[in-house]
Amino acid sequence: MLTCKDFLNELGEFMDGTLDQEIREKLQKHVSECPNCWVVLDTSQRTIKIYKGLEPQTIPPDIHSRLMTALNKKMAARGKS
Repeated sequence: MLTCKDFLNELGEFMDGTLDQEIREKLQKHVSECPNCWVVLDTSQRTIKIYKGLEPQTIPPDIHSRLMTALNKKMAARGKS
């Protein structure tokens, strides 16, 4: 039996349609029975549809720099654990 954690771990691949058919069916069954995971999936799908309809925006250089610094710190911290 799959858990919510299993579903969340596979969410990206589930939405991309790149999962093995057997796993996809198990996750689909879980979503149909779990209102919390259904909301996560529905919200994620709606968010992607909204963002796909928008024009790309340029990130100001100072924000880009801060974002990259934060991401690098996060990646470094993961590498230490």
